Amino acid sequence: MTKPIGSQLKRIYWHSALLIALLVPHAALANTWQLLVGAQAYDRANQALGFLPNEIWIHAGDSIRWTFPTQERHTLTFLTPGQVRPPLFGAIWGVEVGCPGTTPDGSDYDGSTCVHSGILLAAPDPPTYSVHFPSAGNFKFVCLAHADMTGVVHVMELAESLPHDQDFYDRQGQAEQALLRGDAARLNSRGTYAGGMAAGLGEIVTTTGAGSQTASLMRFGRGRIVVGVGDTVEWTSLDPSINHTVTFGTEPADPRPPSANVLGTSDGAREAVIGSPTDSVNSGFLSPAPQDRAKLPQSPPGVTRFRVTFTSPGTFNYICAVHDQLGMKGTVIVHREVAGNESAVSLVLSRRHLPGWPRLSDVRSRSQARSESSPATSNNIPGRPNYAGPAQTEIFSH
Repeated sequence: MTKPIGSQLKRIYWHSALLIALLVPHAALANTWQLLVGAQAYDRANQALGFLPNEIWIHAGDSIRWTFPTQERHTLTFLTPGQVRPPLFGAIWGVEVGCPGTTPDGSDYDGSTCVHSGILLAAPDPPTYSVHFPSAGNFKFVCLAHADMTGVVHVMELAESLPHDQDFYDRQGQAEQALLRGDAARLNSRGTYAGGMAAGLGEIVTTTGAGSQTASLMRFGRGRIVVGVGDTVEWTSLDPSINHTVTFGTEPADPRPPSANVLGTSDGAREAVIGSPTDSVNSGFLSPAPQDRAKLPQSPPGVTRFRVTFTSPGTFNYICAVHDQLGMKGTVIVHREVAGNESAVSLVLSRRHLPGWPRLSDVRSRSQARSESSPATSNNIPGRPNYAGPAQTEIFSH
């Protein structure tokens, strides 16, 4: 007896469906996840230097596409296990070392060879970069531009269930960028309290436990100050892992080393004298020493302070040569006389107010004549003599 035509069609349908399931590779069914690299405030000052989020679970065969929405430089880099981390740039500033070199968008990563996006930033549209993960494993990724910006991808076998979906990571990324940008915004009050002439402020945080992120305020503590001829202004980097500079005049081709007219001091700072608004002076990188690691040589102290003495009146504009594209700029206005001819005063700025350290109103005299003719209330600090009392120099904050 002939079977009904409907039953025959049903059998053909299911056989065809099974054949398609066997023939179609998993890649056609794989997911592409979406994540962010960094976030910033509208004025680019408050930077969330982190992968958002920096931990994700995916299946083998899936890909992740990262979007770079900020004007700050970032990379997306997967090194091989045990590989020595390369610097961002080699002997020539702006020429990347990579891992080595860069790899194409959509490259595979399974731990056997490195993957490196190269430097990406919004200009103005945000670029993207994707990585495909063909096999299971736990893989660390980093940004070569920022030491404390890391994350982990957990690649699971197909038979294992994933703990979260894309909507979860979207919400987590939004919450983390709000947290980091908020932290960066609050750093402004710390910089002002510390004396007002911070050269960048930051703090390292972790929001998932899988890696580190940095909240960074890409600004000088005071955008404009007014001092007198003969005064010395000091900048201090209060960022634990980000390099900054104080650069007057022509921006150097390589901002990492100090310019030839910058000298080292006995207390580990750097100093220079500027006599004209047309002078060019570059502090070189101001940054603390990296954290020491077991079984590695101890690193030397970092250079975080830079002092400039102004010997003539004028308006002196300066930038951070690494982050001027983010608006990290400032101005020193030098007058012939400030506040009752008390011009031979050195501003001591950007100090944390710890026991024994001066507040903003405290200044350090660099004029022996002034200290002899007009002694100030003593506020000396062990190992750092000649701090005077209330400052006579006018300071404006914007």
